[in-house]
Amino acid sequence: MKLFRCTHCGQVVYFENTHCEQCHYPLGFETRQQRLVALETREKQRFAQYGQPTAGLYRYCANHTHEVCNWLVPADSTTEFCLACQLNRTIPKLTEPGHIARWQELEKAKHRLVFSLLQLGLPVVSKTESEETGLAFDFLASEQKPEGEKVLTGHDNGLITLNIAEADTVEREMARKAMHEVYRTVLGHFRHEVGHYYWERLIENTPWIEEYRQLFGDEREDYGEALKKHYDQGPPADWAEHYISAYATTHSWEDWAETWAHYLHIMDTLQTAYAFGLSVNPRRATDEQNLDTTISEDPYEVADFSRVLDMWLPLTFAMNSLNRSMGQPDSYPFIIAPDVVRKLDFIHRVCRQAKAEGVKMDG
Repeated sequence: MKLFRCTHCGQVVYFENTHCEQCHYPLGFETRQQRLVALETREKQRFAQYGQPTAGLYRYCANHTHEVCNWLVPADSTTEFCLACQLNRTIPKLTEPGHIARWQELEKAKHRLVFSLLQLGLPVVSKTESEETGLAFDFLASEQKPEGEKVLTGHDNGLITLNIAEADTVEREMARKAMHEVYRTVLGHFRHEVGHYYWERLIENTPWIEEYRQLFGDEREDYGEALKKHYDQGPPADWAEHYISAYATTHSWEDWAETWAHYLHIMDTLQTAYAFGLSVNPRRATDEQNLDTTISEDPYEVADFSRVLDMWLPLTFAMNSLNRSMGQPDSYPFIIAPDVVRKLDFIHRVCRQAKAEGVKMDG
């Protein structure tokens, strides 16, 4: 995530801010420039960018009224919704207690996901534009289903379903412990599920498929049987030597989705470190430990993934050390084995080629 500043006064602001705490100007995210801009009010809830009175007018996305979105839509647009909110097919039932709060948490994560996809240069197309190849989200609650039925988070041909219980910290922590996971976040769910979507768009029926199978395994293996085997027998004892998570051992598709999510974790966090000009230079570390680094490049602009890892690993050691000093669990409870490095490098190359070639999602 980039570091954003109010374009009126220069105050550092968060991605989700709707106004500047210092100068109180309203703020909105402009997708074409991919930046948060200060706004000057015009008539009938129309806004101009501060200092750019002739550059066109904007209005907030319709979901701004629910305090779930600060993205902008051109004033002459035929849609009420921004690029991120156009992806919503179903939102929570807002008359139910707590649903708006959960939806707000979901939208924070989803908007960050879409920003990362834009940074990667990947096309983001809704199913309203292309039913067959587009992307859509259903945010559902189990209490809206018939008794005994649960909403299962998952992906099906570009439709991502998320149980809104994942937006509740207590519910999510209970699920994490029940599933024996070391890491479970709302943003992680979005990144994992969208990984399935981009597998269909970037890997399936493309020249990448053979290298994919060498690294991740054969996706033609029966998924249902693989899932049953995983839950009956658990992961192999040596899974950490070949996979980023135990769940990644389930099936080739899940290995891809877990590794894809991890790739986005790395890229977004490193971009934040770059935006803050962070360096890691432990005073007592020896040269052999390789814990020194300066985050001197935006990872989205780095062609060689080994350079990304050279910045990433020392940063994670520092992150975990800081958390331990605060009495918190490690923020990065992972070990990246050489086999996983090769998978991450593959994803990096796939994404860079897709950006260079301008991959389309409209058919």
